Amino acid sequence: MESLRSRAREELTLVRDKVVEHELPMRVVGVDYNLEGSQLTVYFTAEDRVDFRSFVRDLSSVVQTRVQMLQVGDRDRAKASDGIGRCGERLCCSSWLTGFPTISIKMAKEQDLPLNPSKISGACGRLLCCLAYEYEQYRDLRGQLPKAGQVVSTPVGMAKVLALNILKQTVSLRLEEGSAIVEMPVQEMRLQYGTAVRPVEAPESVETSPDATKAGVAAPSEASGNGERAGGEEASQRRRRRRRRRRPGHASGVGGTEGGRR
Repeated sequence: MESLRSRAREELTLVRDKVVEHELPMRVVGVDYNLEGSQLTVYFTAEDRVDFRSFVRDLSSVVQTRVQMLQVGDRDRAKASDGIGRCGERLCCSSWLTGFPTISIKMAKEQDLPLNPSKISGACGRLLCCLAYEYEQYRDLRGQLPKAGQVVSTPVGMAKVLALNILKQTVSLRLEEGSAIVEMPVQEMRLQYGTAVRPVEAPESVETSPDATKAGVAAPSEASGNGERAGGEEASQRRRRRRRRRRPGHASGVGGTEGGRR
């Protein structure tokens, strides 16, 4: 196997010279022999379809073996070429990765990385594979924080979320009263500003909703005096009487329902 590998490295220069000789618009990434040494596989990349029939015949006559052409993608090209990544380590695809994960620009946004293609692209020209390594952890951490730019209601007043630090789990808030900017950990914010971070629309929707209004009247009536409790009971009785007038059949039982139908 080692002798075949050294032989393939020697044939790589010959293959590239033949590509230049035949003026083929393709780039040879690497060559490899099978374990029997009966077939030479040439890996290449190309933008368009390439007619390499004459090239294969010429190369087969020189190396005295069967030649197979295999077109690969940009990631496979980087894996075959090998190299050093921007982290200073050997490329993951060449060192230990057995498959290529699915990468999207959403992963870079979730981790607050710059959306400059030159900074989040690897040696292959595609998005870095390492964007997927910590994506799930960032999603879990971000789910515990409010969104940037969101106005939240707190026991000490309204505040606007200016910035988030996902790794430190801190939130920068601007208080509307005094315009003070406060940065605090999430746990401390939950203790001082309430356990639930609510948007500013939440209190307004509670006041305008009729169901919420009924619930708001019933809740303090239990904790207030007998006069408020009696007022709430009278209001509920009036509502029940109005419903009976609208549906007399339901109020008078089976006989009343039949009489109403007549």
